[in-house]
Amino acid sequence: MKSSFKEIIDSDVPVLVDFFADWCGPCKMLAPILKQVKDDMGDGLKIVKIDVDKNQPLANKYNVRGVPTMMLFKNGKQLWRQSGVLQKNDILAVVRQFA
Repeated sequence: MKSSFKEIIDSDVPVLVDFFADWCGPCKMLAPILKQVKDDMGDGLKIVKIDVDKNQPLANKYNVRGVPTMMLFKNGKQLWRQSGVLQKNDILAVVRQFA
């Protein structure tokens, strides 16, 4: 990662973190949904993808036991967490709640 995870989540713009794995089928289903979310939100949301196999200490720190797991951060605070695939409108509803 170019910058530290802490620097990324300290943003005053909401940051949606997608903990995923290359071998995970549902993770592959979530990727295009997240792209649509980003297209809708534009600069009002950052999306960061974290490969749990390459970033195990970070996954352990946040107690990620299954993938995909999404977390929403703002100003360094975790505001929301959900495992599994959600549809675009469900994700947008959560993000807009904290934007």
